[in-house]
Amino acid sequence: MNTFTINGEPANSFTQWLTEGIKQTFSSKDFIYMPSPEENVKLVFHLTDNENPRPFRRHSQATFVVSIIVADEYPADIHKEAYPYLIRTLANHLMYVVHTKEETEIYFLTPEQGRYSITFASGQSDEDTFGKIYERLEPLALSRLVINNDFYEDLPEPLWEGDEVTGSLRDSGKKLDSLNLLPAPFPLEEVLTERDIRHLNKLYGIGGLSYGNLSARKDGSNFWMSASGIDKSNMNEVGKDFLYISGYDDEKKSMKVSIPPKIKPKRASVDAIEHWMIYREHPDVGAIVHIHAWMDGVEATQFNYPCGTIELAENVAELVSKSPDPGRTVIGLKNHGLTITGRDLNDIFDRIEGKIIPQVPMH
Repeated sequence: MNTFTINGEPANSFTQWLTEGIKQTFSSKDFIYMPSPEENVKLVFHLTDNENPRPFRRHSQATFVVSIIVADEYPADIHKEAYPYLIRTLANHLMYVVHTKEETEIYFLTPEQGRYSITFASGQSDEDTFGKIYERLEPLALSRLVINNDFYEDLPEPLWEGDEVTGSLRDSGKKLDSLNLLPAPFPLEEVLTERDIRHLNKLYGIGGLSYGNLSARKDGSNFWMSASGIDKSNMNEVGKDFLYISGYDDEKKSMKVSIPPKIKPKRASVDAIEHWMIYREHPDVGAIVHIHAWMDGVEATQFNYPCGTIELAENVAELVSKSPDPGRTVIGLKNHGLTITGRDLNDIFDRIEGKIIPQVPMH
């Protein structure tokens, strides 16, 4: 059952019109409106105070929160002015609405730095306006996260200190770091309290915003992958820097991670489900690199699904399958970055050298 609610009270007539339009449109599209938030509500539109933004504290990872900020003038720098609201409210998405007499522009921002906008002229039909908002948000709100990890102390002893594959990951981590791809406009600590950061970690398993990740096949569909939120230029320890991904539990929506005994492991990257799907379907893929950057002429996903969702993983895996050479291809993740496959990690970095565009185009 797809349920939604609107949290907070409209501050003026425009915000009242905006929320009523959202309510009517989503209610007409097989979403059920809940007058007050319930524990497992699927979608929350969170009206946010510009001067004192507070988070909607969801109880479930499956709840998709869209924070709404209404302003009366255009920002000089949308990321610097709007992105803090996204982080401070612990939202999956931000609608930063600039309303003037002539037009209304809605900027949509994601935690992965994705950004796009829709502009409506005064007098445009409500049906068209709210239909476009629905088209943007519906695929994302219904996407399913795979961010949980199940750790098993069953890693074979010969792998406790790593192997030649982790050695290649260590060397390639230094190459990834040398690309100087910034993970975010500014550190989370600048806009979040320690309490909010702990809550964010609990909800999404975030160990720090990353500028990318990399993996390499061990055998079958098992692979080594860089852990979440670590310094990719200094990877050394199995279970903390290198994680051995041994499977996926579809019932629990959780990645299986094999570790040495008596170690406190780091979490797997949220992109692990995507890597697992690609390795499982394409035996000729020996390595995968994900970066928050772009290249010209790449095939891209239709929607900017959130990181760590089954929908994003399936979409990318499908595009890999359709490419002329799945074992050596580059796939664009809309408003997000690139997933690159190769025979091995050296093959990937050799192919992308000199072709990386740091700024991801937004659509």
